[in-house]
Amino acid sequence: MADVFKALADSTRRTILDELTDRNGQTLFEICARLTNKHGISSSRQAVSQHLQVLADAGLVETRREGRYKYHYFDTRPLEPIVERWLGRDLHEGERST
Repeated sequence: MADVFKALADSTRRTILDELTDRNGQTLFEICARLTNKHGISSSRQAVSQHLQVLADAGLVETRREGRYKYHYFDTRPLEPIVERWLGRDLHEGERST
């Protein structure tokens, strides 16, 4: 869980996840272009690649190779224990009261 919090602590990484939420399965080039054009974040490809690696190490991003392209996908499964820990009780209590 600590890796997930570390990954989410950085605003650029959160923006990358926002972009993958909007359009999952992007290449590094596409992510860099969207960060620059949509958010005014002009990070080098190397910096964005390092951010993606931190997200991948936390399990929040998966990659798939197709030919010479590498596509990045947002994986929300690492967030489930966090949601369950702090929101699960409220969700379950709401289910019982209805």
